[in-house]
Amino acid sequence: MKQVYVYSHLGGEEILLVKYPDLNRDIDEVIAAIPNPGRGKISKEKTKKGRALFSPKDLNSLFDQEFSQRGWTELREYYDIELPDYSHVVKRAYKQCDYYKNDVLVEVQFGKYAFMFYDLAKFQYFFNQNRIRVGVEIVPCHLLSRQMSSGVSYGEQLVHDLERLSKNFPSVPVKIILIDMPLPDTEYAIEEREILHTEHEAYLQDIEQRLRQLRQTTGRSTEK
Repeated sequence: MKQVYVYSHLGGEEILLVKYPDLNRDIDEVIAAIPNPGRGKISKEKTKKGRALFSPKDLNSLFDQEFSQRGWTELREYYDIELPDYSHVVKRAYKQCDYYKNDVLVEVQFGKYAFMFYDLAKFQYFFNQNRIRVGVEIVPCHLLSRQMSSGVSYGEQLVHDLERLSKNFPSVPVKIILIDMPLPDTEYAIEEREILHTEHEAYLQDIEQRLRQLRQTTGRSTEK
């Protein structure tokens, strides 16, 4: 698959690039390794009945394989829920995220919009517990989501809402990555997707140039 946009919330991307470059490279490699699985789901929805769609289940399975091969594991924490002035105790409730490695937590979300926002709440929870330093949310772009079930949301909405929350939520650094299918062997919105893919390639080249300059500057400072 291809990245088409990156949003850095509270310096999430910068923290990954500077403090966790190997993990950031892991994530990039995982995304790039995901092939087009084909349209393995025949829709039964009224508005898309009979259409062949990309299956979230198929894509999640591919992400599981790639992350596990690189040593990423599930993060799960159990706890009891006790409320003030309330006698009932909920035993062994838990928070869980899919991929965890060395202070970095990743969620891949092909579900409804509410689950995208809940992922941010989970990042906040584990950040408050001093279990992570940064979260990464991998979500479909709008053009890809239109080729999936109607319940699948898209990253543009998430970024739009975070911008309007004025950085107040979450208070944990997060990198949000919008993804799309590779251009070869796909037929939807080709011209618009080509523009998005090209724009992101230019962005990546700019980031790489800045990192080289930073390394050169750091090297000169060290020599002094």
